[in-house]
This record gives sequence, structure tokens and C-alpha cells, in this order.
Amino acid sequence: MSADAGAWRNLRRTLEMIKFEHSIFALPFALLGAMLAADGWPSARQLFWIVVAMVAARSAAMTFNRLVDRELDAANPRTRNRALPRGLLSPRFAWMFLLASAVVFEIAAASLNRLTLELSPLALAWVLFYSYTKRFTWLSHLALGAALGIAPAAAWIAVRGSLAPRILLLSGAVTLWVGGFDILYACQDYDFDRAQPGLRSLPKLLGIAAALRWAQILHAIMLLLLLWLLLASGLGWLGGGGLAAVAGLIVYEHSLVKPGDLSRLDAAFFTVNGYIGVLLLVTWGAAIVLRAGR
Repeated sequence: MSADAGAWRNLRRTLEMIKFEHSIFALPFALLGAMLAADGWPSARQLFWIVVAMVAARSAAMTFNRLVDRELDAANPRTRNRALPRGLLSPRFAWMFLLASAVVFEIAAASLNRLTLELSPLALAWVLFYSYTKRFTWLSHLALGAALGIAPAAAWIAVRGSLAPRILLLSGAVTLWVGGFDILYACQDYDFDRAQPGLRSLPKLLGIAAALRWAQILHAIMLLLLLWLLLASGLGWLGGGGLAAVAGLIVYEHSLVKPGDLSRLDAAFFTVNGYIGVLLLVTWGAAIVLRAGR
């Protein structure tokens, strides 16, 4: 096999390892945070470095998660075919990729403003630390949510060089949104987690039916926070229409998952949640631009 073919193979396996396509979950909210901070379009330079920072931080976090969990992944029938358990990528390669991602993240933070650079080690430490939380707390789902929830606040800081209380509504909404759908996702590992005394999850603690109800509660509170932000930001009918559509998708997502039937979990997790972020970015982003142009 040629060097080019080997490099391409490793790239494909690396993108699969970090689930690169799932960047769509948090990135729209970071961009929305930037637009709220700029009250319109941020500069092209700011947008570029925000996207670079988001992708790099998420790549580092996912790689670290795969490294920390590689023995668990090897034992879990759902995850044993991932690249590290199968030996398709070496731990050494993964550590090098993690380090490269962290360096790119720091470069992006330094290219935005002083405060983003000063806070960047704390942000990176938090998104890496999440991987350990399921070993000692049932609230690991919210820890993951908070790791993604810092994205809108970080984007606000990247644009303004300071933080405002209003953007914390969006960060809180993202935290609850991700925490809720991570509870749904964890339901598929219910049997495996029960057999592992060192792992904690809400489905394991409460059972699948009760965990699903808590996911619904988190998503209901998320919608209330988004409504609060909508009114506080004056996003009008267009923003309201976007929120109504998001609420409809949330209801549809929960209709797909039943305590005795998790067969449509992938559709609920990947497809519906992918639409939610993009839909809110398009509608609220348009409302922000229209408001700024008046």
C-alpha cells in the first residue's frame, strides 16, 4: 500500500473515531452565540477561528474519550468495532492526534482575543474531564451537556472579549438539550452498564422508563430557556417560528423512543438532533440579521 493510501486510510479512521460529522450538534449554537454577540454577522476572521476552535476542541475531546474508554469499548458489543479496540489505530497515533488538536485549539484561541486565550486551558480541561465523569456520577449526561454548552458563551467571548448573562440562557439550553439526548443514547447500553460496577448512568440508576421521563423534563426546561432568550433578544415572529419548529422536533424525537422499543434510537439521536441545531441557527440567525438591518 502506498504512503498516500495509508495516510488517507488513517484519516478516514480518525474521522470515524471522533465522529466528525457530529460536530453539527454544537457548532450551530457556537455560531448563533457569535451572531448574538455581534448583533448581526461577526467578522469573517472571527467566524473562521471560532469554527477552527470548535472543531479542534471537539476532536481533542472525542479522541481523549476513545483513549480513556478503549478497554470498555472493547468489552461492549456496540462499540467493540471502533478503531482503537480493533487495533486499526494505535494509542500512540491517537495521543499524537489529540496533542495536535489541542495545539490547533490554542492557536485559534490566541487568534481571537486575550480572554479566549486565558480561558482556553480551562475550557479544554473541562471537555477532556467529561470522559471520567461516568465513573463517579450519575449526572455524567449533564457533564457532557456542559462540555458542549460552553460553546455559545465561548463564541460570545470570542466576539466581544467579555461575557454577558443573556448568552448563559443559550449555554444552559444547550447543556440540557445535550444532557437529555445523551440519556436517550445511554439507554442502549443499559444491560452493559448494569454489568459494570464502575460505570454510572441515569438509565442504570432509575431504569429506562424513568430515565426517558427525565430526558423529557430536561428538554422541556431547555425550550423554556430558549423562549426566555427569544424574548430577551427580540427575535420576533421568525425566531418564534424557529423555536416552534424545534419544539416539534423535540416532541417527535421522544415519540421515537419507548421503554420497550429502542429500535429507532439512531433516528432520534442523529437525524433529529442534527436538524435542531441547524434549524435554530438558520431561523434565529436570520432574525438577528433582519433586526440589525432595521
